Amino acid sequence: MRFIRTAFILITAVTPPDAQTAESLSQQGLDLLASGRPGEAAQAFRAAIAADPGHVEAHHGLIRALRDAGLLEQSIGAALALTVLTPSDPLAHAALSISLQHAGHIAEAEAAAARARILEWKIQLQAPPDGVSSP
Repeated sequence: MRFIRTAFILITAVTPPDAQTAESLSQQGLDLLASGRPGEAAQAFRAAIAADPGHVEAHHGLIRALRDAGLLEQSIGAALALTVLTPSDPLAHAALSISLQHAGHIAEAEAAAARARILEWKIQLQAPPDGVSSP
């Protein structure tokens, strides 16, 4: 986990993000996933992340592509990297849970799912109640 955080910091410090290229590559990855080519999709998502390491959708796409390609441990690694990038995002922890479950790591998957639920509850508690406008 420490290595992933260090790698992310190094990548973001050296390379300025190119959001337009990342978006285009991410869309290419989605198209490849839809056509049943998860290996090629993973390459497109990796290129999108290289163009913009903060492109969250590309990270989610990479996790799914790796999982669909049967590269479950790599999918877990990609999901862990996303939880480092967005530690308060319930979807990142849910993606980790799904990858862990597919790899047969049930106890770890349940822990990640519980973390996702807790984060979602925190978001809900911070939102104003229905019918009440915020100041």
